[in-house]
Amino acid sequence: MKMPSVSKCEMEMCAYNMDMTCHAMAITIGGHGCPECDTMVKDSNKAGEEDVVAGVGACKVADCAHNEKLECVANDISVGQFGNQAACQTYSKRS
Repeated sequence: MKMPSVSKCEMEMCAYNMDMTCHAMAITIGGHGCPECDTMVKDSNKAGEEDVVAGVGACKVADCAHNEKLECVANDISVGQFGNQAACQTYSKRS
């Protein structure tokens, strides 16, 4: 199984975001009943490695169509603003 990459992140205030790209090793999606990015860290100090593009390490959103055994099986995901949180924009409710 290949870890899906984070193809775009719109959360500029996140420490891992450099030029709309997430540079964490991996992120976790899901918390509080929505597809939020649990890895987001609001900080002006930049973190992560410039040559790393984040992957989705785990997905805790049980009703997402891309979730299989807590693993994301989408080709890639985008993260954007949802209220005051960073959230997976690739989330699709399982039918």
